[in-house]
Amino acid sequence: MPEPTLELFHAITDPGSAKVRKYVVDHELAEHVRFRNVTYPEVVADLTARGGAATPALWDGTTLVTGADAVIARLAAHADVGRA
Repeated sequence: MPEPTLELFHAITDPGSAKVRKYVVDHELAEHVRFRNVTYPEVVADLTARGGAATPALWDGTTLVTGADAVIARLAAHADVGRA
C-alpha cells in the first residue's frame, strides 16, 4: 500500500476537524490521507512549519488549505485524491 499523499492536521475535540475526518472515512479516502493529531508537539511543529496554526488543515505537499469547508472542497474537487 502506498504512503498517504495528504496530511490532515486535526484536533479531536474540534467540530470542523470531526466533519473532515467523517468526510475522509465516508468517501473512502483514508488510505490517501494521513491523520495528524495536533495534541502532539511534533505535529504542531509540522503544522507551523507549513504556515498553519488552525485546524482542520490539509497539506498536499505544496499548499496548506485551512477550514473544514475548504478542506472538503479540496478533497472533493481534485482528481488526484483517491486515484492511484
